[in-house]
Amino acid sequence: MATFPVNKIRNVCVMGHGSDGKTSLVESLLFTAGVTDRVGKVPEGNTVCDFDAEEIKRQFSISTAVAPIVWNNDCKINLLDTPGFFDFENEVDQAMRVADSALIVATGKSGPGVGTEKAWKRAEERKMPRMFYISKIDEENSDYYNALHKLQKQFGVSVCPIVVPIFEGNRDTVGIVDCVFRKAYKMEGNDRVEIPIPENMAERIDQHRAALCENVAELSEDLMERYFAGEEFSNEELIAGIRQGVRDLLIAPVFCGTAVTGIGSYAVLQGIADYMPSPDEGSVEVCEDEKGELIEINCTPNGSTVAMIFKTVADQYGRFSYFKVFSGTVKQDMTLVNRRADATEKMAHIYTVCGKKTSEVTEIGCGDIGAVSKLVTTKTGDTLSMSVRKVNLEPVPHAKPCYSQGIEPKSKGSEEKLATGLARLRDEDPSFGTEYNAETKQMLISGMGDIHLDVICSKLKNKFGVEVELSKPIVPYREKIRKKVSVEGKHKKQSGGHGQYGHVKMDFEPCEDQDFVFAETIFGGSVPRNFWPAVEKGIHEAMEHGVLAGYPLVGLKATLTDGSYHDVDSNELSFKMAARLAYKAGIPQASPVLLEPICALKVLIPDAYMGDIIGDLNKRRGRIMGMNPADGGQQEILAEAPMAELTDYAITLRSMTQGRGTFEADFVRYDEAPVPVQEKVIAENKARLEALAE
Repeated sequence: MATFPVNKIRNVCVMGHGSDGKTSLVESLLFTAGVTDRVGKVPEGNTVCDFDAEEIKRQFSISTAVAPIVWNNDCKINLLDTPGFFDFENEVDQAMRVADSALIVATGKSGPGVGTEKAWKRAEERKMPRMFYISKIDEENSDYYNALHKLQKQFGVSVCPIVVPIFEGNRDTVGIVDCVFRKAYKMEGNDRVEIPIPENMAERIDQHRAALCENVAELSEDLMERYFAGEEFSNEELIAGIRQGVRDLLIAPVFCGTAVTGIGSYAVLQGIADYMPSPDEGSVEVCEDEKGELIEINCTPNGSTVAMIFKTVADQYGRFSYFKVFSGTVKQDMTLVNRRADATEKMAHIYTVCGKKTSEVTEIGCGDIGAVSKLVTTKTGDTLSMSVRKVNLEPVPHAKPCYSQGIEPKSKGSEEKLATGLARLRDEDPSFGTEYNAETKQMLISGMGDIHLDVICSKLKNKFGVEVELSKPIVPYREKIRKKVSVEGKHKKQSGGHGQYGHVKMDFEPCEDQDFVFAETIFGGSVPRNFWPAVEKGIHEAMEHGVLAGYPLVGLKATLTDGSYHDVDSNELSFKMAARLAYKAGIPQASPVLLEPICALKVLIPDAYMGDIIGDLNKRRGRIMGMNPADGGQQEILAEAPMAELTDYAITLRSMTQGRGTFEADFVRYDEAPVPVQEKVIAENKARLEALAE
């Protein structure tokens, strides 16, 4: 594929709700442009963008795929097909980081969904130009004009139809009308044929074109004067005006079509070429150089080379890294610097990528997207630049994981394979994390939801040959005592030669300020000073296991008050054992209780869900600490809730708010657990320990 000038490149992020037809649209666009010789179908598992085994099996997109199109021989359109399911929103963030505009897909059957709202919000936050595509207008119960009305009502007057469908008979879609050129087209086989505009649509088309002209007129005083003078804009002026309006976020063009027949696909490609901005028309990247000075990275082929890795594909054979060139040109065998890793990388083999198909090239031009194999230290979000100008661009943003499960291999001895597989997948998907909890002896994996973790488990099996099991996270409870007790512990053992003798008398009492305090009040030499550290160590080690459910004991003050020793048989081990015996005898008498971890919650939801969410938090033994209004008709709920009640909160919140709600939870402290909770935890832990013993 030839290198294109930066002003002839369009990087478009295809976004929207799950199952709204994004991948099918990309298939139709690829076929229309002659990139493929047939239109793939998601149910048949033969689409260009959903090529991963997991995507084929599940029949929905899991990761972002790149699909370049050369349109009219002079414009390169890089389509970034993103997942619509909320578990994979980090893939959308990766695509948006390198895209210059967004194509938001909504269906004619239901109009804008939650995914449509989120896509618009994301584009708004990044000040990204966008346009809409109303899909599936030929399906039963589809209503194009109802969907258009919903888009305009929800997102404002900037939403302007460029293309409208032609219906015949029982709502059969037979063609489309381009409101800019006032021309109608239909598909005859794979060919687009111009037809007369139906008489019953002429007035509607004039109204849509007038609305476009009105929006364009608002771009300048000169255009406004001409508009009010009744002067009609030429097609070229209208195209230029719409392009400026899109770039200034004042116009969001609306297209439509059917992916199966290709109706409307030609218009979408031409619309992207005519109205969407090129990489050099976007906002200038600002970052720090190695001297700490702020510099601007201008999107020009004559600049110093700067590229960002926005996506990584990893398997047992190594890494395949996708990048966008923000400045200069990336050439084969070029050596670039990764400032974060303080290392150099050789771009030995560079490619253009269409789905899973790669084509090796000698260079990737400014503003374009390519891929490189076998980078050593570079990860997703890293910047590669020339040694004369080492910079770090703003990395790809990643949402914090919100759903955790325990993970372990089904067969013993596969722990190393599991660790290797997780590390490789972490290169590919930075949105999940792993952590080994030494206290609960459990490996935890955290992601964006249950589907996300299920996909990771499937990839571990298929790519790295390790089957795993997920389990509920073990909550790290604590134990403490509530009253003071005085006890003694005596360790005495005699067996040929020297025996063992240690005897201590101790006070155990609650300590609020520290987890463990050791003191002594011995008079005389009943316990020699050199044995005191052994007594302290014995208590400290014993505290790792409480007497109620085996959880660590905290908030304990242990005072050595008296004891006795033997000149020959006493040693450090004897007094350590005596201290442990005193602990086992005394703690059950000191009114021990179970402490549960408490998390601080920040829940962001639309105002309409306030009552349901507060009710659910109350059921989870949560305490509402406050509420703050947020932008866009949302509310921020501040609350505290036990960690044990939040293990499935990500799934529940998403279900209750249809995916609109988000939350963050951070551990803050331990509180005494209610008696019923203590009894349940003690019983569960006893059963778990018995199972482990077997």
